[in-house]
Amino acid sequence: MKRINTPLEEKEISALCSGDEVWLSGDIYTARDQAHKRMVEAIKKGKKIPFDINGRVIYYCGPAKTPKGKIIGSCGPTTSSRMDAFTPFLLKKGLKGMIGKGGRLKEVREAIKKHKAVYFLAPAGCGALISKYVKSVKTVGYQDLGPERITKLRVKDFPLIVGIDSKGRSIYGQV
Repeated sequence: MKRINTPLEEKEISALCSGDEVWLSGDIYTARDQAHKRMVEAIKKGKKIPFDINGRVIYYCGPAKTPKGKIIGSCGPTTSSRMDAFTPFLLKKGLKGMIGKGGRLKEVREAIKKHKAVYFLAPAGCGALISKYVKSVKTVGYQDLGPERITKLRVKDFPLIVGIDSKGRSIYGQV
């Protein structure tokens, strides 16, 4: 297992290979389809988005309702391909990492390689288990989207697998 921290730096990213197991610590931001759409529209209009995207990691997740006495509810990954239309643009703007599940389009793999980023896989079906690695939660934008709002999660040793490395190599091969 490799330990890495956010914000991601090029040196860390370039040392990762498809299939590597990592423990990620630091701040990550949840965002799904509608939040991605709003962020891209805002950036194109020259407006600010709810967080500085440079070097950051977006987790494709909409956390479930938080049970009493817990920091967060179940927070498993959603299917990443739903964000493929927005991903190359966000990578161009400085995004360095994404967390989700499933393969990505060729255009996304090429953008990951071009912008020296990384795509991580979170264990699907284990949302309740991986919620234990979340140490704090704060809504930072688009509250009206409910579970699709943008939330900053502080994580410690969040277990991930490198799905696509900065050289464009995919754990899925050619999708």
